[in-house]
Amino acid sequence: MPSNIKKYIRTIPDFPHKGIQFRDITTLFNSSKGLQETVNEMAKAMAVYNFDQVAGLEARGFMLGAALAYKLELGFTMIRKKGKLPGKTISQDYSLEYGEATLEIHDDAIQAGQRVLLFDDLIATGGTAEAGINLIERLGGSVEMASFIIDLPDLGGRKKIENLGVPTYVLCEFDGL
Repeated sequence: MPSNIKKYIRTIPDFPHKGIQFRDITTLFNSSKGLQETVNEMAKAMAVYNFDQVAGLEARGFMLGAALAYKLELGFTMIRKKGKLPGKTISQDYSLEYGEATLEIHDDAIQAGQRVLLFDDLIATGGTAEAGINLIERLGGSVEMASFIIDLPDLGGRKKIENLGVPTYVLCEFDGL
């Protein structure tokens, strides 16, 4: 894990709720060097795999996920919050650290047998990633790897995803909530 990525990420205490240490990647996006280092490091690590598609989770997973797909010369699929995609979708309810939500994917976004890299900015409890995996698998795709910029290991999400048989890759970790 390249330790220099962490320096671009700020922590905002008590957001969105008291006791949460929000790991804010907008500061990483604001830095051309940080953004380039992140995309390049992620692409270098993922280039050894034979993916057919990158799928990004709403919303921060879209920004770097699309850049990663471009760098790997792959297509990009959006997995969005309910009601945001215009075409025919399938949905998956899930729990997250401080609530519940629903994700959707277009019903034709992933083809049967496609090998997918699932991407998001952060893994906490793993609920969002698990919902994304379920959606991809329901369409006949196979999530070959889940990749994140940040892991919050104290919340157990990475272990949860790995227990589903999906290997994970992260660029950095932060202790605590």
